[in-house]
Amino acid sequence: MTTNAHSPLEKIIDAVTDSYGSGREIDSLESAALPNRRKVVEALHHLEHAIFLGFYTTKRLHQGNLRSSLADHLHAAAEILIEQISRAVVYARNGGPEPEASDVAWSQEAVYAVFAQLPELRELLSLDVRAAYRGDPSANSIEEIVFSYPAVQAITAHRIAHELFVRHVPMIPRILSEHAHSVTGIDIHPGARIGRRFFIDHGTGVVIGETALIGDDVKLYQGVTLGALSFPRDDAGELVRRTKRHPTLEPLVTVYAGATILGGDTVIGANSIIGANTWVTESVAPYTRVTYAAPLNGHVQRHTTRAPPPPHGVE
Repeated sequence: MTTNAHSPLEKIIDAVTDSYGSGREIDSLESAALPNRRKVVEALHHLEHAIFLGFYTTKRLHQGNLRSSLADHLHAAAEILIEQISRAVVYARNGGPEPEASDVAWSQEAVYAVFAQLPELRELLSLDVRAAYRGDPSANSIEEIVFSYPAVQAITAHRIAHELFVRHVPMIPRILSEHAHSVTGIDIHPGARIGRRFFIDHGTGVVIGETALIGDDVKLYQGVTLGALSFPRDDAGELVRRTKRHPTLEPLVTVYAGATILGGDTVIGANSIIGANTWVTESVAPYTRVTYAAPLNGHVQRHTTRAPPPPHGVE
């Protein structure tokens, strides 16, 4: 393709080039020092293969080639993540354009620490998949859930991202979680703490905030928000970060479609049910059902009822 210095496109290119000299925060030209989103996602795919190898591989697996197949994916993921985390560390401290030896060593230590958790993560994800199968009568098999349910993809990415987050790895956990958000419609901040046998049915539009705490055997439906009620600010007017802003869901809670639960002090007691399209900003006791009834005199009525716990030893 030939170019003409006077063509409209060349003038546009000149104008866009000039716009980079305006001092905007998005004008950074230090791309070599920034993490590469595509490479981070590539590492995630390698880890997904390692976790669910039998579902992703294109070759026949057996004990003779299992270790080498896993090694291929884990070596590739480690190499990518060590480099990308090193870049993120440099960027986070506003350092030079290239990682130092200490940055690489710290990144390697973080990656190996996360990888050491992979057997435990596989167990957690196995329980999540089993919870999906037990909780969804339309599911025909475990294989169908792993292959097709967006919640499995989102929860897998989250459990990996969370391990990086708790080790104070900058930027990379959010890249992982936002990638999962973009492909599943499920937005889980990597800081959220999620228990065992977690299931999100359908999934689209679910939002789980950074400081949410979710107990074992919790089930969410589409459109659920576990969000912040307000954002406190300091004397300078800046947002106060790292405070408990999102709710706690105790074990065996079910939250139906479109419900919104807000606030760091809000606790949904164990075995409670939060009905569809409810708005909850206060704690509820265990064994509580919160629902909205039909409008009365033009006003929506919220009903909160508490069922007695089952006899001792009965679930």
